[in-house]
This record gives sequence, C-alpha cells and structure tokens, in this order.
Amino acid sequence: MTEVRDFSEKLIGNIEQVIIGKQEAIKLMVVNLLSEGHLLIEDVPGVGKTMLARSLARSLGLSFHRIQFTPDMLPSDVTGVSIFNQVSREFEFRPGPLFAQVLLADEINRATPKTQAALLEAMEEAHVTIDGFSHELPDPFVVLATQNPIEYEGTFPLPEAQLDRFLMRIRLGYPDFDSEVEVLNSQQHRHPFESITKVVDVIEVKRMQDMIKNVFVADPVRDYIVSLTRETRQHKDAYLGASTRGSLALFRAGQAMAAMEGREYVLPDDIKALAVPCLAHRVILGPSARLGEVNTEEIVTEVVESVAVPTQKLTPAAG
Repeated sequence: MTEVRDFSEKLIGNIEQVIIGKQEAIKLMVVNLLSEGHLLIEDVPGVGKTMLARSLARSLGLSFHRIQFTPDMLPSDVTGVSIFNQVSREFEFRPGPLFAQVLLADEINRATPKTQAALLEAMEEAHVTIDGFSHELPDPFVVLATQNPIEYEGTFPLPEAQLDRFLMRIRLGYPDFDSEVEVLNSQQHRHPFESITKVVDVIEVKRMQDMIKNVFVADPVRDYIVSLTRETRQHKDAYLGASTRGSLALFRAGQAMAAMEGREYVLPDDIKALAVPCLAHRVILGPSARLGEVNTEEIVTEVVESVAVPTQKLTPAAG
C-alpha cells in the first residue's frame, strides 16, 4: 500500500500550503476521498472551511462548483431545470451547479428542507431524477458541505437522513498561536491558494479508491466495528444510535486509514481514531441529554472506551 501512502502524502502536503496547522483535518478529508464518501465540515466562520474544499478540488484537477445556500433557494437552483426549446420543439435539460466532481455546499443548513432534500438522491446514488428522467453525475462525485454550529437564526437543522449520508463530520477549530502567525506571513503578498497546482489526476484517484478495498479487515475488527455502532444505539443519552450505514462508513474509512499508513490490514487503533468523525453526527440525543448539554462526540468517546478492543491475530494469513 505504499502507492496509497505516497498519494496521500503528496495530496496532504499540497493542501497544507494553504490550510496551515490542520494536518489531522486534512488527513481525514483524504480518508473521506479514498472512501468515496461525502464530508460535513462544521465550524465557526473564518477558519478555512471553504478554502479547504477549494484546495482539494484544485489539487486533484477536478471540476468544482460552489453553492451558497439561502432560505429562498429552490431545488431546481441546485439540480437544474428542463427548458422548452422553441427550435427543436423539445425540452432540454440545463444542469445546475450540482453537476461537478467536487461540490461545495456552503452553509447547507440555511437551505429549506425541500432544497436540502434535492441532495439526498445525488449523495446516495450519484444521479438525480428530474421530470422523470435520470441524469448521471460526474465520477467521482464528492459533496463537501459546511455549516455554522452556533448560528441558529434563519437555519434549518439537517434531517437525520441527510446527516447519515455524510461519511464523516469534522471540525477545523482555530489554529494554534504559531500557525496563526504563519497564516499572516503566508498571505502578506498574495494568497497561497494562487500558487497550488494539480498534483494528482482523476485516474489516479479512482485507482487509489479501488486499491483500498483490498485492505484486509480481520473478523475481530469487523466485530469491533459492529459492536461500536450497536453500543451507540443502547447508550442512555441517545434517542437514536448510529445506523448500519455508520458501520459501513467506519469499515471503509478504516481501510483507507490503514492504506494511508502503508499497511495492508486494519488495526483497532484505526477504528478508534475514526469512530467520532464517522459516528458522532449519526447519533441523535434524547430530550434529557439535550437539556444536560451532552454532545454526541462525548457519547461516542464513552462507547469507544467501554467496548473491548480485539487482541487476536489481525493480519492476513501468509500465502
């Protein structure tokens, strides 16, 4: 898996020229890319959410569209619309900004539930149905959505079905002191985003995505993944635990993490490191937990600490 490791190091290094001091968040974004998932970036304004998405698209040389969601946006503003051509006397489909390889859904929680629902089919099946006709989306197709967790006026919380379609949720957070000083220095004359270029191509991305599927996952690790997700459903503070899609997300992300480390097998430590990003946004708090200001990250962390870690042989058999 050295090819995957080299690929990820090259991609992470390129993005780090723009997003300074956030290697862990960038690494998780690459895990998400290799796992063919969608990513929810939840954080306060001004920490680099939009720039992170733009840097990924430019590093991969993929087509990039940004949708700034607002309460008055209609589903057709996202997916596109069929227009009657007076010359041909037929309806022609005019694709919307959804038709891009990397889609930045900026402030997704500002859109109404009807407009948010326009993304559901696209995120799950990589196509959209408009006026009874199915339209395939580009391959690869990655949604990077952002939302502000502290601003509630004029927002519409994402429904459980929408949240469940994101492979993981990450937060960038504020940079440390030295990193923030480095940000000032790097932007004194021009923005570093202007200087980054494509370092890998789409063919290489698809090849890496196929390679990680061959990473070995021992039966005890599979059991560990399922035990974690099942335990979230039984936690006293959870109204709704992680779904089966959460188990699949943790499984695939674990394969990607192992490959990025140059390993051909998944370790329990890979799963532990990914449990919060992959499962926390799928857990719905019960009423008493919301009143007690419990958060879902704490629930998943408790679950990880309570479930026994497998110690059996976890590497593939020789030969």
